[in-house]
Amino acid sequence: MSVYDKLKELNITLPPVSVPAAAYVPYVQTGNVVFLSGHIARKDGKPWVAQFGRNITTEEGKAAARAVAIDLLGTLHSACGGDLNQVRRIVKVMSLVNSTGDFTEQHLVTNGASELLGQVFGEKGVHARSAFGVAQIPMGACVEIELIAELG
Repeated sequence: MSVYDKLKELNITLPPVSVPAAAYVPYVQTGNVVFLSGHIARKDGKPWVAQFGRNITTEEGKAAARAVAIDLLGTLHSACGGDLNQVRRIVKVMSLVNSTGDFTEQHLVTNGASELLGQVFGEKGVHARSAFGVAQIPMGACVEIELIAELG
C-alpha cells in the first residue's frame, strides 16, 4: 500500500510546508538524509499554548503530537519532491514537551507522533527517539517535534 493510500485511509490531508517563525529553513537535505526543523503544535491554526502538569492532559498532548506529525509529513512531502513513497526510513524523532518540573510523561505525549509515523510508514516508520521536558517552547506551544528521515 502506498503512503498516500494509508494517509487517505487515515483521513489525513497533508498541509503545506509551515513557514519558519525565525531565521531557519523548514528542512535541509544532505546526501539521502533530510533533517526537518522543529514544528510546533497548532490548534485551530494558532500555536497550541499549554504546559503539561499545569493545564493540558497527557491524552490531549498525544493529540497535539499527532497533529505535529501531520505537519511534519507535509514538510517531508515537499522535501521528497512531492513523493513520500521515497522515504526509506524515519530515522529519528526528537520531541520537546513544555512541562512543569514534576510532569514525567513526555514519552507518552510523544507517542502521538511516533504511533502515527508507524501507521503511515509501517516498518519504515519505526524510529529512534528522544523526548525531553522543557521549561518553555517558542510561542508557548505545548509540543515541538523535529524529524530525520532517509530517502531512497
